[in-house]
Amino acid sequence: MKKWLVAFLVLILTTGLAACGSSAGKTDSGKEDSKKIVVGASNVPHAEILEKAKPLLEKQGYQMEIKTFNDYVVPNQALDSGELDANYFQHIPYLESQMADNGYKFEIAGGIHIEPIGVYSKDYKSLEELPKGALIIMSSSVADHGRILTMLEKEGLITLNDGVEKVKATIDDIKDNPKELKFGTEYEPALLPQIFNNGEGDAVLINSNFAIDAGLNPLKDSIAIEESDSPYVNVVAVREGDADKPAIKALVEVLHSKEIQDFILEKYEGAVVPVKE
Repeated sequence: MKKWLVAFLVLILTTGLAACGSSAGKTDSGKEDSKKIVVGASNVPHAEILEKAKPLLEKQGYQMEIKTFNDYVVPNQALDSGELDANYFQHIPYLESQMADNGYKFEIAGGIHIEPIGVYSKDYKSLEELPKGALIIMSSSVADHGRILTMLEKEGLITLNDGVEKVKATIDDIKDNPKELKFGTEYEPALLPQIFNNGEGDAVLINSNFAIDAGLNPLKDSIAIEESDSPYVNVVAVREGDADKPAIKALVEVLHSKEIQDFILEKYEGAVVPVKE
């Protein structure tokens, strides 16, 4: 009798542990009435904006846990696996490229802000001063290349082939390059501030979130900056079918609120520009 009872208790304990293990790292996003959401974000400015939004979201009855990341790959993996309910770190072309490359089934819950890319240089005070054969260092993220090349074209440094879709432009699409600029594209986006501080290259193009995180002021420290009408809006991304969940809709509503938009403008002084859909 005692042996039977011990075996029964072991079976119950083992089953319970297995059940706990099978749900580890998963969010409860499957529940339509869930009052907690887990959101992945870059440290700056995304996580800072979410922290400001937290108490406003609480007033609507929802708790938010913020998980920070310092790269552009893991947050989408975490969203796909169910570790996150949403992420907020990427612009639309990058999201679309990640979905195409990895088969992710994501959708956009809302566009929140734009982060202009800036050009930084230790040796030159303007793009016009760049010498012939200057080395331009930019992100290894192919989704940013068309954005950067379009910016350089607007500044008069290069001309892209006629008919090329700007967002998908690559270095091979450069038609005219009067200064014979060279391009280095082997660096992860998060490493670009370090590359700049090390004095590598004649000019380095850095996304504003990484620039701000490294103590750079995109408006004051860059020698040129992308115009604020850039189509590269940073979005809240969720798995397909989740954009209409009450908690997600509440989050986007809060991020579009005047209080958060005013915070973005005041905190980042134009280096991060809010949008409202």
